[in-house]
Amino acid sequence: MHSILFVHPYLFWGLVIPFVIFALLISTNKDRISRLFDEKVLERLSAGSDAVPMVVRNILIFAALFLMIVAIARPVVEKADKLVEVKGLSLLTALDISGSMRSKDDYPSRLEFAKKKMTTLFDEMPSDEIAVVAFAHVSFVLAPFSSDKETLKMIVERVNDQYINMGSTDFSALGSLSAKMLEEKKPKMMIVFSDGGDKEALAGFAEEMKESGIELYVVLVGTEKGAPVLDANGKPLAKKDGTIAISQRNDALGKIALETGGAYVVASNGREDIDQLVSTIRSGHKATQQAAVKIKDRVELFYYPLGGGIILLLIAFASMPRREKQEKQIIADGGEK
Repeated sequence: MHSILFVHPYLFWGLVIPFVIFALLISTNKDRISRLFDEKVLERLSAGSDAVPMVVRNILIFAALFLMIVAIARPVVEKADKLVEVKGLSLLTALDISGSMRSKDDYPSRLEFAKKKMTTLFDEMPSDEIAVVAFAHVSFVLAPFSSDKETLKMIVERVNDQYINMGSTDFSALGSLSAKMLEEKKPKMMIVFSDGGDKEALAGFAEEMKESGIELYVVLVGTEKGAPVLDANGKPLAKKDGTIAISQRNDALGKIALETGGAYVVASNGREDIDQLVSTIRSGHKATQQAAVKIKDRVELFYYPLGGGIILLLIAFASMPRREKQEKQIIADGGEK
């Protein structure tokens, strides 16, 4: 048997008690009310009418207000809980913020280009749960797992040049953080947006991914030709021998992705690269279920008392004496005098 209850019972009792007291005072203790309220206000509350008696009109107004209080408390028919299966994937995304991401072989820079690709990924996976981390010499969480893609986009957009760390990229730190964050996720998947780092930075990263059971997917930014590494002022950095430091895209990170059962793409203009990556991910995890969520199965009833209250108010106000008739009566009374 289904029961009727209020979703907000505290609102009902918080409003109905003063309402009942007020109604009783108006209907039974006019002398005390006249001391509390202005005479003109009382005339509005208890105006007479030839069409509908004052008592009937007041009853209609009070009944309408009571029904609106009931509607505010939100009455519902409570049914049994429902178990809803939510289909989707859980993915950890990682944004490279090392010094080489200032290079401008991708417009306007590798960092900004990688951010654009991340937001495209969010658009392509609207029902999936995604977390965001940033990494360079250290790794840290920018956003925990969430399905709110607009919030994730705002967080990623706020990552600017000031976040860039000129220290060397530490992929092992990223491996440790990703293992913790994906510990209870099935399947465990991470998408890295990076220019690939150098050979030393990638040492041991493949083994870490395999030991943690993480499928690695990579979006590579930058070019094979490379571009100068820039400092915070936008000036090229020089090596110890005086030559300009050049950063090239390292496709070895993509090969590590293939070794873990994942895939990689080289970022390009347009959406085709991200479309291809998302298609590859989904094709490998068609039957993956993210979670089973228990929700309350309710039938909303608030619109019944709300509608009834509005109708009663319309009837009550329609029965009010019209000002034009009152003014004509006053003029007529003045003329007779």
